[in-house]
Parts: sequence; structure tokens; C-alpha cells
Amino acid sequence: MSLLLTEIKNKVGIITLNSEKTLNSLSLPMIEELKAVLEDWKNSDEIACLFIQGAGEKALCAGGDVRQLHDAIIAQRAIDDSQVPQDCFDFFSKEYQVDYTIHTYPKPIIVWGHGIVMGGGIGIMVGASHRIVTERSKLAMPEITIGLYPDVGATWFLNKMPSAYGLYLGLTGARLDGADCKFLGLADYYVSSSSKETIFNELERTEWNDNHHKTVSEILKNISKEVSVPESQAALHQDFVEQFEKAETLEQFREILINSPEKDEWINAGIKSFEAGSPSSAHIIFRQLKQGKDLSLEEVFQSELNLSSQCCIHPDFAEGVRALLVDKDQSPKWHPATLDEITQEWVSSYFEWIIGEWKVNKEVVIGS
Repeated sequence: MSLLLTEIKNKVGIITLNSEKTLNSLSLPMIEELKAVLEDWKNSDEIACLFIQGAGEKALCAGGDVRQLHDAIIAQRAIDDSQVPQDCFDFFSKEYQVDYTIHTYPKPIIVWGHGIVMGGGIGIMVGASHRIVTERSKLAMPEITIGLYPDVGATWFLNKMPSAYGLYLGLTGARLDGADCKFLGLADYYVSSSSKETIFNELERTEWNDNHHKTVSEILKNISKEVSVPESQAALHQDFVEQFEKAETLEQFREILINSPEKDEWINAGIKSFEAGSPSSAHIIFRQLKQGKDLSLEEVFQSELNLSSQCCIHPDFAEGVRALLVDKDQSPKWHPATLDEITQEWVSSYFEWIIGEWKVNKEVVIGS
């Protein structure tokens, strides 16, 4: 069974991530297939716009297949734990090439961000020109819970959010619904989940003129008018989130979070995931977002490839995946175990440059 399904209807190239049992999680073969299709359709006269969706009704994409990355790390450690496993490097580098391609694609890309959209799924969605969410959309970047950090361009898009929302979401993995995504700029259109067929019907009878982006925008704007966007929990907590604008250190962030006098379900969920997450991840996420504010999009993906490679030779990423997906004991043994045990030298070791030449817009990828 193909991991990627494609068809063309009236110059609309439809791409379906086809791994419903894994909630359409991204494996390296799926990424390679997607990369090839995007390149093939980029200059094709047969394609006016693209539509990306996930198989089934549960998810666009639940993220990367981190179980495979865990296995590659464990195998490499038995040989040489100072080297980045080639399978991991290939996965991250090709995934980021796909994400960059979507961000810079010359044709409109519609992404049906319905159901679960996490990690790598957000990477596919966020760079598209026309991003759709529904009443059943559930988005998050929960990498802190597995010893990783928000990647797939998150250094870019989290820093584009208003106030301190990007920092808060990166450090707490807070869950977002469709209304939150509209408020935070992660989505362009909020529609009913039952309207996908209507969107397809409109696209299939469209006469494509010279301005394909405008054509798609008009179709989606008209359909989205039929639905009112609900109240956003993220918006309702704006006063709370604005407090983190003054956090100059991770310790200050934690103090504001823990000592907040207002504790409701949304805030408590953020506290819980922050405290349960990897202390090393918390530190590198804070530095990642503070240091990456002025990076270009290409520099973002270069820096994230290096940071992801470092996570593969530091202990917490493999340990977090073990606890969540392999042994499923939900009890990761973080190293170091607490925020206070982590030194600046340890944090800096994650940011030491270990990859060789890598360009997101080139076919050749050279590892360390």
C-alpha cells in the first residue's frame, strides 16, 4: 500500500498522507514520496493548486515516526554514541526540505488541517498558502514531553505569534483547537468538517485564470462565511500569557507559570506538561526561541537540523520516546533530572555545530 496517494482533478493535485493506522505519521519513505510529488508538480502545467489531506477522519498527521528514530539511535549507540545516526539525519533533513518547499511553493497549497495535527503535521500545514481548520482540529507541539523541541520551522512560526504565545506553547505543548489556530495565525480559514466535499466541488468546476492564489482564496472565503468561529481559549488567556513577555530566563518563565494566582484547566494542563517534560528540552527551547528571533527561514531550518542532530546524541530524546511509545511506562528518566541540575555548558552543547553543508533548497545533503 502506497504511503502517499495522489490524483488530479481539474488541475487540482490532491495528496493524501496514507497511513491511517498511525494517524498518518511521517516516516522517511512517506517524506521522500511527498518531496518527489511536490517537485514534480511545481512546474507542471497540469497542476493549478494542491490539496493536502490525511487518510481517514482522525488526523491530518500526528507528527514524525519517532519510534523509528528511537530504534536508529539505540542501534547507533551500540557502535558509537558520538555520531548522529544516518537514518535520523536523513529523516530530519528531508522533512525540513519538504517544509521549506511548502513555505516557498509558487502555487497555492491548501491543507485540510482536520483532526489531530501535531509536530511534523504542523510543519506541513503552517507553511501552506491556504490553511484550513475545523471544529475537530487539535494542534500541538508537545516535543518537550519526549525530550525534543518544537522543530519543523517552529523557531520561525512560534516567534511570529503575538505576545509570548510562541514561547508559552513551545514550553508547555498546550493543545490548540481551530479557533485558537485562527487567533494565533496558524490557520486562514475555519470551516465545518462537513464542508470538504463542497470545497472539492468548487475546485473541480473552477475555471483557472492567471491568479490561482486569488481564485482559491475566494472559494475558501465564501465557504468559511457560513460558519462562525467559536471563542478561543488562547485568546481568553491573553492577560495570563502576556506575563511571560518579561521572562528573560527559563527560571523566570517557570516562576510566572507556577505562581500564577489564576489556575484553571487550560493553565493547569500547561503546568503539568512543563513539569513532566525534559528539563534539557525546556532549556534548549527557551534558548532556541530567544536566539532564533531574527533568523531567516532558511537559517531556521539549518539551525533546527543541527539541533535535531544534537538531540539524537544527547540522552533525553531516545529516553522520552522509550517511555512514551516503546516500554510505555510513562516514566522517563531524564538526564539531567531537574532544571536546577542543568548547566549553561550543557545547554550550549546542544547548539554546537556538528552538521556539514546543508541547504534546504538543494538536492545534495552532506552530513557530519
